[in-house]
Amino acid sequence: MRSPRRCSRNGCPRQAVATLTYVYVESTAVVGPLAAYPEPHTYDLCELHARGLTAPRGWEVVRHEGEFQAPPPTTDDLVALAEAVREAGRPIPRQDESAADPQPTGRRGHLRVIPPG
Repeated sequence: MRSPRRCSRNGCPRQAVATLTYVYVESTAVVGPLAAYPEPHTYDLCELHARGLTAPRGWEVVRHEGEFQAPPPTTDDLVALAEAVREAGRPIPRQDESAADPQPTGRRGHLRVIPPG
């Protein structure tokens, strides 16, 4: 299931409404409406971080004028949500202990030791 895009700032749980892009040649940071798709070298920001963004000395910030709007859910999102709910409602099949792997794998916390072979 795809979840809504979140703010790229560490520890921020808010939904992204803007995209930050850098134009290094021109020493410019551009904060605009949320891009349709996440792209490499761009950052999604919530409204709080989009409005409060500052750039390094000598850089210019070009900011979107007006309100940032959260993107509406798409049909893809709704279909993914419905499939996730269906998947969560399916019973988990039990493994028969007699059909277990004859070579046990050691477990330690969340890590597994896989025997050579």
